[in-house]
Amino acid sequence: MRDLTLVLLSAGSSSRFELDIKKQWLRIGHDPLWYFVANKLQKTGFFSKIIISSSKEDIEFMKNYGNFTYAEGGDTRQQSLKNSLKFVETDYVLVSDIARSCIDNSFLNKIISLSSDADCIVPYLPVNDTIVYDNDTIDRNKVKRIQTPQLSKTSSLRSALNTDKEFTDESSAIIDSGGTREFIQGDEAAHKITYIGDLNKIPCLEAPSNDTLSGNGFDVHAFDDKGEMYLGGVKIDSDFGFKAHSDGDVVIHALIDALLGASGMGDIGMMFPDNDDKYKGIDSKELLKLVVKKIYSYGFIIVNVDITIAAQKPRIGKYKMQIRETLAKILHCEMQRVNVKATTTEKLGFIGRAEGVGVIANANLKYFDWQKIK
Repeated sequence: MRDLTLVLLSAGSSSRFELDIKKQWLRIGHDPLWYFVANKLQKTGFFSKIIISSSKEDIEFMKNYGNFTYAEGGDTRQQSLKNSLKFVETDYVLVSDIARSCIDNSFLNKIISLSSDADCIVPYLPVNDTIVYDNDTIDRNKVKRIQTPQLSKTSSLRSALNTDKEFTDESSAIIDSGGTREFIQGDEAAHKITYIGDLNKIPCLEAPSNDTLSGNGFDVHAFDDKGEMYLGGVKIDSDFGFKAHSDGDVVIHALIDALLGASGMGDIGMMFPDNDDKYKGIDSKELLKLVVKKIYSYGFIIVNVDITIAAQKPRIGKYKMQIRETLAKILHCEMQRVNVKATTTEKLGFIGRAEGVGVIANANLKYFDWQKIK
């Protein structure tokens, strides 16, 4: 059935997952979970287009992975779906959640085969336990655990979502607007990842790759007779500072580029452009904190960093330990994993002429091993 678009919702903040990492960025081999799911479903050949709903902060990074259509998500699941429907051109749309990662092809076939039977085809699971609602025991045979994916007529779904009322799934919105739905038996294997413990119930996910990902960064700044000097987040006793849009902390700038390089997230100029007044004079430690938060939320952990500061002046030796302590705290790693070296250029070049400082930084990352916390 090629007259069908797939919408995969992946814009959530994973607030109930209780880890620094967003669940859509758990790694399956090298692939983030959202890409693993999208790629797996693309191979079925069922869909003319796949739309990924992504948070505003994730969408550019997601585009590095696959040739899908990306829609910026909203504050709610329903708003994210409405934004995604703007890109749907087919008569039918299948909506699923990235967190429901083990969807079997035969299960999909069963849903798709019933597309003409109602405005929305809805998989469900029966409830086997006793159910108590508001202190009253109710008939469990009348209770259904609703799953995704759900297949809807696109026109019916668009019309149903043209409201300020919030619904937790497509079928509820369609029923509320006067449409029809058809229930089919769901699949226990299509379990949704909501909490950490749910990872134990997902049979199709392989472990993250154990590869080490390396990146390097290089930055220089010329001296300026105005301002204060900061290196690695530490104030340096000096009569001069750096010419820079921010505070000119050349150590942190090189380190940020190394981290972004290892994670595949571009460079410091892309993330913090120097023509943006928001970053004018900013404390570079705050920039590093933002990068580190992204590193962890996108499924990486920091293994170690190694920094070489090339300066004829000022003398760096007495500050190295303080720089290591400061950076280790921001990076959330042990101090022994943050190495800082200082050298001169034997009075050669602009550094040797004491006109500025250059820094080379290297960073190594690994994927967060979610199997260890299952």
